[in-house]
Amino acid sequence: MRILIEYLLPIFLPTALWLSWLAWTRRRARLGGRPGPDWQAVPWSWLLAAGLVLAMLIAVGGTMIAGYGTGRYHPAAVDDHGHIVPGRFD
Repeated sequence: MRILIEYLLPIFLPTALWLSWLAWTRRRARLGGRPGPDWQAVPWSWLLAAGLVLAMLIAVGGTMIAGYGTGRYHPAAVDDHGHIVPGRFD
């Protein structure tokens, strides 16, 4: 689920918004008796670039907000009772 929200959704969000705008604009033009924008004129490279930039911003922003990399890191270890203690930051 995290991969979907952090990476896939931001990559496809600009395309979904653009295609929604295109459908809405074509519907308004058809109701007004005018020709609407062409479906073949989809700027795929710009939409992909915008999605990748958005995914990078979300990944970097999420890391900055979560505070990863701050403090001292304690690696995973086994305690006296044989339980694995996960790695953590102080």
